[in-house]
Amino acid sequence: MYAKLILRSARRSARDYLVYILTMTICAALFYGFLSISSRFYQPDIGAEYNYSMLSDGMKMAICGVTLLLLFLIRFANRYMLRSRQKEFALEAVMGMEQRTIARLFFAETLLMGGIAVLLGIGLGAVCSQFVTALLLTSYDQAYRPVWTLFPDTVLWTAGFFLMSFLAVGLFNTRTIRRTPILSMLSAQRENETPLQKSRWMQGVAALYLVLAAARAVQGVRLLAQYGDSRLALPVQIMFWANILAPAGLLVWAAVWAARRRKWRFPVLVPGLTIGALPCILSAVSLPVLQRRYMLGLGAEWVNQWLVFLLADLLFLLCGVIWLASALLAWRKDHSPDCRYQGTNLFYFGQMVSKLRTTSKTMALVSITLVLSVFLFAAAPVLAGWANGYLEARAVYDIQIYSRYNDVREISALPQGDYDAVTRFLDENGVDTTADCTFSLYLPRQEDFYSRVKYDFPTAAISLSDYNALRAMLGLAPVTLAEGEFTTQWKAIATEEEREAFLAARPAVDTDAGTLALAAQPCYTDPMGETFYNSYTDVVYVFPDAVCEQLLPVMRCRYIRTGEPLDYETARALEQLFADSYPERAPGGTEYAIRLRTLQVNSTRASTFVLQASLLYGAVVLMVICLTVLSLQQLLDAGQYRYRFSVLRKLGVEETEICRLVVRQLGFWFGLPVGTAVVTGAAAVGCLLAAVQAEIQAYIGFGALAVQLGMTACILLVLLGCYFVSTWALFQRAIES
Repeated sequence: MYAKLILRSARRSARDYLVYILTMTICAALFYGFLSISSRFYQPDIGAEYNYSMLSDGMKMAICGVTLLLLFLIRFANRYMLRSRQKEFALEAVMGMEQRTIARLFFAETLLMGGIAVLLGIGLGAVCSQFVTALLLTSYDQAYRPVWTLFPDTVLWTAGFFLMSFLAVGLFNTRTIRRTPILSMLSAQRENETPLQKSRWMQGVAALYLVLAAARAVQGVRLLAQYGDSRLALPVQIMFWANILAPAGLLVWAAVWAARRRKWRFPVLVPGLTIGALPCILSAVSLPVLQRRYMLGLGAEWVNQWLVFLLADLLFLLCGVIWLASALLAWRKDHSPDCRYQGTNLFYFGQMVSKLRTTSKTMALVSITLVLSVFLFAAAPVLAGWANGYLEARAVYDIQIYSRYNDVREISALPQGDYDAVTRFLDENGVDTTADCTFSLYLPRQEDFYSRVKYDFPTAAISLSDYNALRAMLGLAPVTLAEGEFTTQWKAIATEEEREAFLAARPAVDTDAGTLALAAQPCYTDPMGETFYNSYTDVVYVFPDAVCEQLLPVMRCRYIRTGEPLDYETARALEQLFADSYPERAPGGTEYAIRLRTLQVNSTRASTFVLQASLLYGAVVLMVICLTVLSLQQLLDAGQYRYRFSVLRKLGVEETEICRLVVRQLGFWFGLPVGTAVVTGAAAVGCLLAAVQAEIQAYIGFGALAVQLGMTACILLVLLGCYFVSTWALFQRAIES
């Protein structure tokens, strides 16, 4: 009999479970899709030079960490189903059914619907896993070929995780039903959050923001005192004073309000602070932008502080807009009679104002979480592209061997060998080489050997013949120099302003072999490898061979390109041999190191893929949580709206107008937090792109990044559309006559 009751109740409530099933299906699909690549049955063809176990282990740890968020979502969705059915439970209890039996039936019903959602999610996860596989193979420069299969261990992990989650949440729900009085069940749907006038959350946020504004004004004064100079450009001067006056203006407004608080009340303070947050945002953004443009030399700690201030400004602006939304709607209704009495606007304004007054805190938290989700979506391709692009710039050779003289105190201890142990290893293992260049890097003046100030190491030099040999290895045209000339080679990360400033200050270079003049072609920016440069420098001089013969060689390097990429085991063996033959720190202080492209690419791409997948997974989960909260908040009150809409029908309002009114209500309910979050998140992402624009230009390209961000926007729109349509369908059903 109980089985029939469970099946009949599940059939009758199937449409009520639509959002619950949609949420659980998406969660199960994400869990299966991202976890599938860690399956022991998953064997992607990524090449013999890669070790897949490192990536698999990293994905398991990342998925387990992000999956903790799903527990909250499952609990919240079950709480909605429990609250929406409490009146029904109370009636069943009044009719004589024991609350223990009611709890067990509800537990079995939710377990049945959750099981259906998990089965659907596993099927959808098989499709999701193809996108994850495509992302993986793209990261390893391999062709994507779809393989439609289910991995038994991943299916068991997915089913087991959600089963345990449903059991844990179900036991909690059972305990709640058994201990809830019947009268409390009957009145549960009339419970709301604390009214806006009595809620203290915005007061706390405003107080914290004012404390931060005071600290920011003090830091602005310190910044001006430490770095201010009348010779600086006018925009810099404005920036210094704006970072003092903008937060000080907030404090002045708060003082004026405090003097008249009995007349103005707290709601008058919030609009002023919200408007004042805008100049604070602009002044905070100006510091890192002008720091890079004018090379002000501000320490990293100052830039980091202002980024924290910027984040606080954005979050307060978001909270202020959400908190003031109901007041703005009420003002619009009171001060615009034509708008108020047009069509069903009076009903619409009443609906939204009453709801916003009881849920402003929840809406603000949802918006903040959506901002984090948007930021993670945008940061994933930026960080992954940066890491992969940087990898291509530093792993341009299959084998890089180099030394450092940072701790060498005597010139006699500088290295001179050709790393013969590596040559023997390659011969013994049958590794063919297509290019092999051993060269030295020199100091223009021998006295520079004793210059060891961090971030102020002397620029090293390379002979023209060695430089052309390296360019030939990379397929680049040779460089020519006239007698008495020099040129420069730069890292890709160096900006055009940095290159121009360096060359403008050095039209000639004094060396131990005489003075050299800058050539007509003053610089080259082709990638030559990260180990090609002296410590803490982004440039290398290129001198004629005759000049370098008279200079002091301080670093000994050897770059090799092989016919075929080294497989992973051979690369590990070579790394171990080099560590045994050339200690990391020789007795004289010389540091030796080897970098193998196989190991670099293997570790970097594995960690980059894990990072990118984790950020995307976390972003989708956070977005699903927020959209679920927004949807269920409307559906919880949909039953109470039935009487209100029935009154509209009795007044003669047509069904098409009622449908339009529902769309407007849901559009505002979803649009307010999503819109504010998108605008705030776009501002945060813009700051991120401005901060790393040189890296994006050098390693990613703004065109490729725009495509990836466009795909992110499509994901957001698809998820938003699914939840909006589901909520609209259930809302329409709840208010049907």
